[in-house]
Amino acid sequence: MTTGISRDFKKEAESTLKDQFKKIIAFSHKLHQHPETGFQEHQAVRWLADELKTIPGVRIEVGLGKLPTALKAEAGTGELVLSICAEYDALPGIGHACGHNIIASAALGAFTALAPLADLLDIKVRLLGTPAEENGGGKVLMLEQGDFDGTHAAMMIHPGDVDEFEMLPYACSGYRVAFHGRSAHASAHPWDGVNALDAMTVALTAIGLSRQQLEPGQQIHGCIDSAGTAPNVIPELATGQWMVRAHDVDSLARVNAVLHRCLEAGALAAGARLEIEQDGPTYADFRTNKEMANVFARNSSAVGRPMAPASRRGGSTDMANVSHYFPTIHPMISLGAGCPPIHNIEFAAAAASAAGDKAIWDGALAMAWSCIDLAMPSDTRDRLLAQNK
Repeated sequence: MTTGISRDFKKEAESTLKDQFKKIIAFSHKLHQHPETGFQEHQAVRWLADELKTIPGVRIEVGLGKLPTALKAEAGTGELVLSICAEYDALPGIGHACGHNIIASAALGAFTALAPLADLLDIKVRLLGTPAEENGGGKVLMLEQGDFDGTHAAMMIHPGDVDEFEMLPYACSGYRVAFHGRSAHASAHPWDGVNALDAMTVALTAIGLSRQQLEPGQQIHGCIDSAGTAPNVIPELATGQWMVRAHDVDSLARVNAVLHRCLEAGALAAGARLEIEQDGPTYADFRTNKEMANVFARNSSAVGRPMAPASRRGGSTDMANVSHYFPTIHPMISLGAGCPPIHNIEFAAAAASAAGDKAIWDGALAMAWSCIDLAMPSDTRDRLLAQNK
């Protein structure tokens, strides 16, 4: 390794990022203008691969295992493997209202800045394109099929309304629910029917009442997709989607049991048949690597964006599952004063604004500089290497 005494790696990384930044912003805006939902990110992954092909010496694989919209790119052959995650799926109906165009572009920027330095730093820098964070747990599937194998440290940034060097998400599971009854004329022969809407109504009531006894940090929320077709027909089908969240996976298992009891109560009361299907993998609680988080916080401050500890718990992410296997960080980067909350149309607009572009620069540079610090000979590097042997 060439030491930092003779070379200023951070300055070189910043210079490379500056040279390529217009292209990176153009990539972000293109993603924003053409949103694709989970597992359908075919344009996004192709455009990301096209950008990576312009970087000399990068090894690129598009389509990993059973995931055609997953991607792996690597530069360098060093012992320390640093994985930077890119998300690029959008939300149905409201596009990039979670700012994944920013996440993907910051990851691309950090990788672009680090790739020419990888062998000098004795690292292998890896960019992982991870599909379907919103609705399918792409990272969980990638963990299962070995795409993260060899990682010593993983990171990504996420836009929001705060500048914080960590995220406190909930563990989470989602379910699709259907009550199956029997239709009948609601006036002439109602006694011949089994009312699926009644089953849903009882379940909703039970869930509402159960909230008084939920443990701190437990949540249940959902929506009804369908519940009948005409007022004079006994509904034979009622469907909905439910999510449960908790501080950790053990608490999540307990609140899962509450939800299932409430749904079963509705079916029992109405004489309907209940069908429950888990919708995607379970998302775990997040285990932030404090040493890495402190490194990122120092570098973000040096970039001009001071960071604070997490101020509140909220949301869920499949990056949390990665943190159970490898040292991981997930800093949050604000889109500025007056930033709307994520997952609404106003935030989607902000994700392609000047503040969104600034978040890409700051996030990419802070991640690149943090990777350089992790690569330097130190106890931190030694600890990261030792954790994955």
